Amino acid sequence: MIFITLGIAAVLVLIDQLSKLYIINNFAIGEIKELISIGSQKIFSVTHVRNSGAAWSIMEGKTVFLVGFPLLIIGFVMFLLLSGKVKTKFEYISYALVIAGGVGNLIDRIRFKEVVDFIKWEVFEFPVFNIADICIVVGAFMACFYYIFIDKDEKTPMKREAVTAETEAVSTEVAKEADSENE
Repeated sequence: MIFITLGIAAVLVLIDQLSKLYIINNFAIGEIKELISIGSQKIFSVTHVRNSGAAWSIMEGKTVFLVGFPLLIIGFVMFLLLSGKVKTKFEYISYALVIAGGVGNLIDRIRFKEVVDFIKWEVFEFPVFNIADICIVVGAFMACFYYIFIDKDEKTPMKREAVTAETEAVSTEVAKEADSENE
């Protein structure tokens, strides 16, 4: 399953990089093309922007951190994958997304010292983002959802079984002691 996870991540990195290449080759920096609108209300636009920081340009120019932190996260996720602690397809998919997003943006930071962003949500003030950003957010959300809601439920029956087995063992021991006292 690890190879499938890395394969999914590789395909997503390829999609991210090809989409950014398309934007670089077909849009001048700052150029905006409206994609979806309802009446006069813009919904989605494509625009070519560069971001040397993180969302909302925070930590702008902190390239060492913005390269090091994703490497740390990717390393941690790879450790989880290789350690055998990941058990479900849901976890594998969430980690494939996180790896893909981290690698996609790392490629930009190493190549350009900034990230190519192009998807603009026009309904309210929101940073321009890219496919890698979507992967990171969706993958992180899936992992959190899994560990908060699903993983807990999967462990509960095992805990109940362990408590039940322990209770039965103690009951059996107490019954044996009571029998030996009665004899």
